[in-house]
Amino acid sequence: MMNFRFRHIFRSYFAPQAAVLMYHRVAEVKSDIWDITVSPENFERQLQLLQQSGRVISLTELTQNARKNRLKSGSIALTFDDGYADNFLIAKPLLEKYNLPATFFITTSNLGKKTEFWWDELESLILFSEKLPPVFSGKINGQVLNFELQQEAELRPVQRHINRNWKAGEENPPNIRCAMFLKLWQTLKPLPPKIQKQELQKIRDWAAITSAPRNGYESMSEKQLQELSRNSLFEIGAHTVSHAALAFHPPEFQEQELSENRNLLRDITNRNIELLSYPYGNYNTQTLRTANQTKFKAAFTTQDEFINNQTEQFRMGRFQVKDLPPEKFAAQYLPAQRWC
Repeated sequence: MMNFRFRHIFRSYFAPQAAVLMYHRVAEVKSDIWDITVSPENFERQLQLLQQSGRVISLTELTQNARKNRLKSGSIALTFDDGYADNFLIAKPLLEKYNLPATFFITTSNLGKKTEFWWDELESLILFSEKLPPVFSGKINGQVLNFELQQEAELRPVQRHINRNWKAGEENPPNIRCAMFLKLWQTLKPLPPKIQKQELQKIRDWAAITSAPRNGYESMSEKQLQELSRNSLFEIGAHTVSHAALAFHPPEFQEQELSENRNLLRDITNRNIELLSYPYGNYNTQTLRTANQTKFKAAFTTQDEFINNQTEQFRMGRFQVKDLPPEKFAAQYLPAQRWC
């Protein structure tokens, strides 16, 4: 008789598999160091392929099917994280054109504000400021950081090109400015929002940069979010108030971030908010417990994992979509022989 452990592995391996695709931005940008922006042209061509596949279903349907052991092989759901305005201005009309459902996970702290997310502003400050002081020496959240920019204090064309083409999630920093950015990003990421803002202000003061937030980096307005939610093609999901890296924070903070975010989204859209994605894909055991206690029906990470009928309800994986032309997109995200 086949033992229990082998039977479980056998069932998991041959179980029907579905994929959740994760987008963040659909836009034309000069720099995309985290590889999270898809151009409008490539996005439309990706949607054409997805429509032709006939596999795209809503995220709610996919999660319900997984929970009820009814998952169909090859099912695909589309998601967008953060709530950038380009999701409304560019992605929404194209999704409507091809009649494809999608779920938008919204961070609420920047809704309707002419404010960049902190990581975008930090990138602009450190990587693309024309001139910076030659030395950074100070404490960020109590940690002493020292950087000597040397010849990189003044941004030259070659330097700009290098910075624009760096992929921070895959490559080591190619120069001092990139190393400085990455260290500051790592230091700011786990902080509570109030302290995070204070520490970012220190960096602004050091850089002596007073430029206004850049166009194209803002979040949706409440009115745009309301209009988005009126279309039955689209679902709205929770993504915390401040885009917090939840695992770094105590239980009461995590509960507050999830509950306040969910309540505000519900008030704006007049719809139930039942799905959650973890900012940065960051979570711990307490996060899973909090997601369950606050009555979400499913929650999503950023781990490149397929979903099957045995996938844990609050630890569902997704695949980050890159700015790929249709042939490469099809090979990477629609490989029928691999997962159908």
